[in-house]
Amino acid sequence: MSDTADGVFRSLRFFNYRVWAAGAIVSNIGTWMQRTAQDWLVLTGLTHHSASAVSIVMSLQFGPQLLLLPVSGYAADHLDRRKLLMFTQAAQGALALGLGVLTIAGFVQLWHVYLFAFLFGCATALDAPVRQTFVSELVGDAELPNAVALNSTSFNLARMVGPAVAGIVIASVDTGWAFVLNGVSFAAVLVSLGYMRTYELRRGPRAVRTVGGFAAGFRYVWGRPDLRATVVMLFLIGTFGLNFPIFISTMAVSVFHADASRYGALSSMMAVGTVTGALASARMGRPRFSSMVISSAVFGIGCTIAALAPSYWTFGAALVVIGIASLLFLTTTNSLMQLSTEPEMRGRVMAIRLAVALGGTPLGAPIVGWVADHAGPRWAIVVGAASGFAAALVAARALAKERDGERARATLAAEE
Repeated sequence: MSDTADGVFRSLRFFNYRVWAAGAIVSNIGTWMQRTAQDWLVLTGLTHHSASAVSIVMSLQFGPQLLLLPVSGYAADHLDRRKLLMFTQAAQGALALGLGVLTIAGFVQLWHVYLFAFLFGCATALDAPVRQTFVSELVGDAELPNAVALNSTSFNLARMVGPAVAGIVIASVDTGWAFVLNGVSFAAVLVSLGYMRTYELRRGPRAVRTVGGFAAGFRYVWGRPDLRATVVMLFLIGTFGLNFPIFISTMAVSVFHADASRYGALSSMMAVGTVTGALASARMGRPRFSSMVISSAVFGIGCTIAALAPSYWTFGAALVVIGIASLLFLTTTNSLMQLSTEPEMRGRVMAIRLAVALGGTPLGAPIVGWVADHAGPRWAIVVGAASGFAAALVAARALAKERDGERARATLAAEE
């Protein structure tokens, strides 16, 4: 294997990570099939191109990140992460199968999708912080940034395949079969978790069970200027910028009048960018705060180009730019927040990160959906562009303060 490959894929040297990655890529493809099929079903099957309905589904699916924050953070810090993942992955698989059966049988209604989105969101809220902190048990802290980036690569390689496959399944068979295939795909993760060498897991110190542990997580984050700035940036972009189901579906249907396969292709185009961004992150060493300034600004630029795109293909090219920027931003925040946090606090800190990044959706998605319905999809994307530029300003201000502090400390040391 070449030096470059060793640098990019070095986490694959660990047996447990190889097993995890193999199961994850299968499940991730199913996840993207479901997301694409779910948005298409709501937009074209259960409503008449209602962006607001899509935004409600997003709100219900991501709202539990905030609702279950005390439980999810506690679970990630105190419980056996491998066993908890087996439970949450099995629950998500069962829910996907249930929605698929309802859809294939012809009984599905909009409120069914709302209910399943909420239940799926509850399972995901418990799963996500555990899954992200579990990576350090697979490879250790030294390779954590690389493993996080490779996880993102896997997720976004699936993003290239899943939507395109979903488009074919929807056009040739039925939307419900995309849900069923996703349900079956969770078996791959369950098998991978079962085959792991548990004696090779790198379990760090666990949090002590004390009263006020949840509040301690908030105090810890808010007391750190770097973490506080990162959380504010995540809120801005997560709430108003990461509404891709609304952006892509409404532009595809209302502006470019695309069919299911061309709609799925747009999501795959964006995945080209996210895979590129993830691989670039995997090649990097220790993540830097300055990377968040650049990536959030480029995210704003990409959204601006997408909002002005005159054609289907120009819009697709802009999605590539947005994908690169969003992945560099998200992987940097993930690695920085984990590596700069004590191991016994990581579960709560990552739960807060996810709650802010995804839990803002119940606020942002209805706003963006309303803008798309009343002012048009292009103006909805402008909202996303503004979030990127605002986040860049927050990061630049925090970086300037940090450098001023370093200069002041250096001056004081020289005087002494």
